[in-house]
Amino acid sequence: MKPKRNNMTIKSVLVSLSLAATVQQVVAQQDTVRYIGKTLSNVDYHHGQLTPAVGTHNIQVFRANREFPELAGGHHFTYNHQPFLAYWNDTYYLQFLSNPVGEHIAEGKTLLLTSKDGRNWSSPIDLFPTYLVPEGFTKPGRTDKAGKNLYAIMHQRMGFYHAKNDKLLTLAYYGVALDAKDDPNDGNGLGRVVREIHKDGSFGPIYFIHFNASFDEKGAKYPFYKKSKDKAFIQACDELLGTPLMMQQWVEESDRNDPLIPLQRPVKAFSFYHLNDGKVVGLWKHALTSVSKDNGKTWQYSPLRAPGFVNSNAKIWGQKTSDGRYATVYNPSEFRWPLAVSTSNDGLNYTDLLLVNGEITTMRYGGNYKSYGPQYVRGIVEGNGMVPDRNMWLTYSMNKEDIWTAVVPVPIKSTVEEAVNDDFAKNAGQAYNNWNIYSPLWASAKVEGKALVLRDKDPFDYAKADRVIQSAQKGTIEFTVTPQQNDHGSLQIELVNDSGLAAARIIMDKDGIIKNKAGYRNASLTKYEEGKTYHFALTFDVSTRSYQVAINGEDKGTKLFFQPVSNVSKVSFRTGDVRRFPNADTETDQDFDVENAGASVKEATYQITSLKAQKLK
Repeated sequence: MKPKRNNMTIKSVLVSLSLAATVQQVVAQQDTVRYIGKTLSNVDYHHGQLTPAVGTHNIQVFRANREFPELAGGHHFTYNHQPFLAYWNDTYYLQFLSNPVGEHIAEGKTLLLTSKDGRNWSSPIDLFPTYLVPEGFTKPGRTDKAGKNLYAIMHQRMGFYHAKNDKLLTLAYYGVALDAKDDPNDGNGLGRVVREIHKDGSFGPIYFIHFNASFDEKGAKYPFYKKSKDKAFIQACDELLGTPLMMQQWVEESDRNDPLIPLQRPVKAFSFYHLNDGKVVGLWKHALTSVSKDNGKTWQYSPLRAPGFVNSNAKIWGQKTSDGRYATVYNPSEFRWPLAVSTSNDGLNYTDLLLVNGEITTMRYGGNYKSYGPQYVRGIVEGNGMVPDRNMWLTYSMNKEDIWTAVVPVPIKSTVEEAVNDDFAKNAGQAYNNWNIYSPLWASAKVEGKALVLRDKDPFDYAKADRVIQSAQKGTIEFTVTPQQNDHGSLQIELVNDSGLAAARIIMDKDGIIKNKAGYRNASLTKYEEGKTYHFALTFDVSTRSYQVAINGEDKGTKLFFQPVSNVSKVSFRTGDVRRFPNADTETDQDFDVENAGASVKEATYQITSLKAQKLK
């Protein structure tokens, strides 16, 4: 007897082939974003083995602290995520949402930070406070209801809107999670709120700008925006509601058939930019993309995965940069590390992949759905301000716990073609801008006086300053360091290749001895004293896997690389050990807090006053 054919299986295969052919046809016929570069990220390294975007500064602006909230501006919530950035009235504005412990677990609120220079930020203020869900509130298809003490969860994909009448609006969304696994962005929340930020730093009253059908607006805590007596404020809100590209950002939280939303597909975390021909490129989570010819009213095709892009369930940001080129910033892996930037000449074809942030600090506080890594990146939405330095400004969360900004110099580049001669005593500001900086609040890397100063009192993080130099197989490197202690702290100085792999390491260790890494061991070079200046002169040769080192003119001999490399293109200064946790096999959703999570340690300080590097033939 002949076996029966599995007609359903055959049919499924045919449908899959048909869908694949349709997608290929769409890609061939339509404009679409695509990655045509050859570089891919290696998830076994936090930096992905990516070459850095030269001169990028990563600066922590908020550090969570449950035990000592006074050290976090009086704020004790430890789930902090989804930041947004704007520049207006000569001021940087950054808002982010916050919960006590974990994602989707009440109570939720939205905080605001401000800065005049983008580097020194205010303490957080409650921009949109906690909101008590009406008792008995429920969702379609559910039998459980809100009790007396259920608070709303903030969940917004849009933070600011700068109107044509120069009003700056800031927005948030009150969603509802009936339990820890419920979604506050299922279209069954309370609604979206808005308030004005005034030029004097004060704020207008809070209004609802849009309600969900699931919420009885008669019981709303805040009035509808039309109740405002400020006609210019109402005008700004009306303008916002009439702008399709702004409304597309609301799709997740709005009712599923909301007529305000142009594209009602279940796609998430919309960002966009305009091409030179006026078309709009849309980007969503998973690197989904489409193109609009009418400013977001309609889209040429249902969002599809951008060919060549690697991106998982995290945000992707896209923008036109001030030099007329384009950039996308995202996590190019199935994990939320590293944070990388890709650039394009035409806004459609992306050709490279460079590192923005390849660090993952210790997650100090466990919590629901807290993912490791620098994630949920956002820049300044078109219309929400042009920064004075014309660089690309970004914001993101680290571990859904701390909030950071990143400044990527424009034009974005990956190499240094000339010899380096940085003298902080002569031109500290210009020299500093050429370094790649990783600067936590408790482990800063910044110019102080006539030196680049690394300070570290953070037991869970470190300060880091990297100088990209001419890529070379042979070369000389000189630098000057003054340690302010010799009985605690650690400064590790490395010679690094294009892929972020270190070949040599010199350590100013906490036992008062300068050492070099010699295979498994750290070998002594000489003792060092606090407050004394040390000048290092190195000559390296990758063909012999070695370097010669002299300290304050005294020859310390020839040392072998502890790892072979084909070139040296970066000098790295770091106040802590290499981190390799988490990795691709680490389980997510850390459910514990680390010991003494809110405490600091005795500060260690190192001053870098000069660095020279030259390629040899």
